[in-house]
Amino acid sequence: MATRSLTLYGTLGCHLCEDALAIIHPLLHTLDLALVERDIASSDELVARYGVRIPVVQLENSPRDLSWPFDAEDVKAYVAASSSL
Repeated sequence: MATRSLTLYGTLGCHLCEDALAIIHPLLHTLDLALVERDIASSDELVARYGVRIPVVQLENSPRDLSWPFDAEDVKAYVAASSSL
């Protein structure tokens, strides 16, 4: 299976985003994922979409995303469900 990208939407100084990264990082190898971090402050569109929901993760080519709060099991279930779409 090819490595897929998992995007973490957040911003600098977001302690919940740091917590999310700590949850996601150990899963990357196991789930064969490459992490892409996007700072929502770089785009008005991203701020409008995710501003009150960060941290948010989205698997590449998935129409769904996963908003905080989540744990490792939630991320695994999200990736499995998104992979079957």
